[in-house]
Amino acid sequence: MNDSSQINIDSVAALKRIQSVINRTQLQLNKRLSEKYNASIYLKREDMQVVRSYKLRGAYNKISTLTAEERKNGVVCASAGNHAQGFSFSCKNQKIKGVVFMPSATPNQKIEQTRMFGGKFIDIKLIGDTFDDCQKEALVYTKKHNMTFVPPFDDAAIIEGQGTVAVEVLEDLPDLDIIIIPIGGGGLASGVGNYLHHTRPQVKCFGVEPEGAASMKAAFSAGKPVTLDHIITFVDGAAVKRAGDLTFELCQKYIDRIELIPEGKVCSSILNLYNKDAIVAEPAGALTIASLDLFKEEIKGKKVVCIISGGNNDFDRMAEIKELSLQYEGKKHYFLVHFPQRPGALKLFVTEVMGPKDDITRFEFIKKTQRERGPALIGIEVQCTEDYKSLIERMILKGFDFKEMNNDKTLFEYFI
Repeated sequence: MNDSSQINIDSVAALKRIQSVINRTQLQLNKRLSEKYNASIYLKREDMQVVRSYKLRGAYNKISTLTAEERKNGVVCASAGNHAQGFSFSCKNQKIKGVVFMPSATPNQKIEQTRMFGGKFIDIKLIGDTFDDCQKEALVYTKKHNMTFVPPFDDAAIIEGQGTVAVEVLEDLPDLDIIIIPIGGGGLASGVGNYLHHTRPQVKCFGVEPEGAASMKAAFSAGKPVTLDHIITFVDGAAVKRAGDLTFELCQKYIDRIELIPEGKVCSSILNLYNKDAIVAEPAGALTIASLDLFKEEIKGKKVVCIISGGNNDFDRMAEIKELSLQYEGKKHYFLVHFPQRPGALKLFVTEVMGPKDDITRFEFIKKTQRERGPALIGIEVQCTEDYKSLIERMILKGFDFKEMNNDKTLFEYFI
């Protein structure tokens, strides 16, 4: 394990090193959120960075510090997408050969963007189901070809590069009270926490992770990084099975609190940011906004910065995002319904069970045999959460035999 006390992390020097290639992203006061939470809520718009995420800062800083021999041999990275884009941009800018390893499930938009930023200077290899899987392959490849690995988070040069976000924030808002930081492997949180601790230690640093990939929270509980058996990769920019050794040590020192955010709540925040603020945030980028309800008492009357860490959202995913949002908000429900074997049963369901504003979004009969019909799989969207209770009451009153699927993980994953 790295000893953070023996490592020099200088984000001010890093900012001077990288400022010619990065955007100094805006720190915007958001009136809607400020009024809602009775606080001054500022958004640090890293979705407007050159590669649409903060990851360029760390990657460029790391590659800038390589020796002539290391640059000649080339570099390798493993990434769920955003680090790959920052890495590829840096390779092309500095004319260094790079190889990018990405999980097989990486959204196509991020793959194409990575290819665009790197051009002829990079090769892309899709391998493994998660970031951790593809990183193992990347490390083997690096050693075999005598290249240099550029880590996505667990590296001092990467951390100090990501910490330049905090340098800019404090220059723009010197009387900052609280900053909320998304956590995947912990590079951004480590860099931001480290810089603020040594410059303005009274600032509270809150970290937020996706509920389905809470590797840093697990490390905090265990007192050391642990490898999670399974993670949900929906928040792909923060879906890491194991926090870094160095980032864990720094986060343990400088992050005051970590909260976990359900993926469905993240989806609702993505849609609200887009519909109400015209901000295109990827799932990891919306984590901090999704967390505000959890911090609403602490942030009252305070100056708060939420880091919008990235905007690389593939619009092919919007249907899935809307679906998960509706499920989280209690507006989208799935049932297995056994219709009575009598004429007019379906008509009765539509006319007397369904509410006037309810909508059937999916309907299919499940076959038992070639001739025998089983229950119907029905997806229903209600206008508001309260309508769900009356829907259930009418199904019981009219004698329909049904099973709710949203809370049955096995059934839900099998059918939906």
